[in-house]
Amino acid sequence: MSVVLPTGVEELRSLDADARGRLANVTTDPAWLALKDAATSIQADQVKDGSIPDESRHEDARARVAAIAASIHDLAPLFPHDAEYLAALERDFQRWADGDFGVPDFYDSLVAFQPQQHRVDGLRHLVVFPMYTQNGSTDRHVEALIVEVIWPEFVAELERTDYGNKLFVSLRLIDFTPGYDTNSAVLFPETVAMRELPTFTWGAIFQDREAARYRVVVRAASEITKLELPDGAARLLDDQGLIEETFVMWDIIHDRTHMRGDLPFDPFMIKQRMPYFLYSLEELRCDLTAYREAFRLEKTLGALPEKELSDDQRSILEHAGLVRYAILFDRIFRFPLTGSRVRNYDGLGGQLLFAWLHQHHVLDWTDTRLSIDWDAVGDAVVALSDTINELYWRSIDRPKTAHWLAAYELVSGVLEPNPASVWAKGLPVEVLAGAPKGYTDAVLDDEFPLSMFYEALNKKMGDAIESTKGITGRSIDDGTAR
Repeated sequence: MSVVLPTGVEELRSLDADARGRLANVTTDPAWLALKDAATSIQADQVKDGSIPDESRHEDARARVAAIAASIHDLAPLFPHDAEYLAALERDFQRWADGDFGVPDFYDSLVAFQPQQHRVDGLRHLVVFPMYTQNGSTDRHVEALIVEVIWPEFVAELERTDYGNKLFVSLRLIDFTPGYDTNSAVLFPETVAMRELPTFTWGAIFQDREAARYRVVVRAASEITKLELPDGAARLLDDQGLIEETFVMWDIIHDRTHMRGDLPFDPFMIKQRMPYFLYSLEELRCDLTAYREAFRLEKTLGALPEKELSDDQRSILEHAGLVRYAILFDRIFRFPLTGSRVRNYDGLGGQLLFAWLHQHHVLDWTDTRLSIDWDAVGDAVVALSDTINELYWRSIDRPKTAHWLAAYELVSGVLEPNPASVWAKGLPVEVLAGAPKGYTDAVLDDEFPLSMFYEALNKKMGDAIESTKGITGRSIDDGTAR
């Protein structure tokens, strides 16, 4: 079996036929299987910070590290674009073993790994780090992945023109160790065990997992709610490649929005402690910006004569409408019902969008049937986006806690707070006059519980959502479960 080489990657052109065959079938390659086995085995001896404190396990751990290093060395010729990183990776593993398996430090190999420099459709990477996996495990374990870049030409054109985002990397999961047999759909450098934080130069999202989850959940939700999907939305449920590209377009605009707009605070809010509904509004703001940009592109390009459009513009126009469907349905169906009710900020954002559309009579639940006014939905979503943007703009002139109070007023004006909420009753003077910590401590884990609609939907959707754990684009199309 041969593999089609991505154009523009000169290093891969030097691979001989045997190497190309190995790369195409890497998931069954003995070196990869040995690496997976050794990495999975060593995880059992690691504690939360990634170290192995039990000295009786060190001899076995050294054997596992030797197997990992040997496999990396064997596989490295298949990934010439990552040669510097893979060489540094072997050294970092050896240093960890030589240091008697203390807290691992993979700073050197992390700095050498620069996937954003190789955004070429179909290009593969071998990724091995001691790391935690967001929405997976909070423990730093040795994890190994084979990933593949998703970078269609129309997305490259978007990035070159109006939506520059040099840090964004879009990936497809090919194979992985148990840390990614979870709900985790991101690969972020800050999750790696290292001695100090470097300047982060990339962030990656596994679009095939997000797309596959969408297909399962939205299909189930639309059947349960009897929602009649428009043709474009229905296409997304049957075409993994099409929806992967749609998610890439969505996420490249979303990701860059975190650094754009009237921002009254550090947009990387994960570094700050604040009420979780602030995270909800920030993530929703970015999604709604992606929605309205797709809406704008759809209108702008749709107004041009078809013969004047380039091939990339035709693809952008096609995917713009699909981006709007993807954002809408992922937000109102999957987000509110995924994960726990403990400060679930993505869930809250989905609840807010659903309630906003319902209260603006764009979305209706009547006679146990869900319906959407497709002619009005675009303007309603833009209106919610404008409301959040107005909050941000006004808050530049407000103290931080006053911004928090204004944000709560926005959310609670759409969603009903928990009857036990201290915030809803009005924070006492001693909290208002005190440190921000008091404000945050007063927020309930489930400050805005699910509505009766979502409670009922959750009972019917639970199995479908649970089935998406560990899902990939390949597993949904071949019917296998990970």
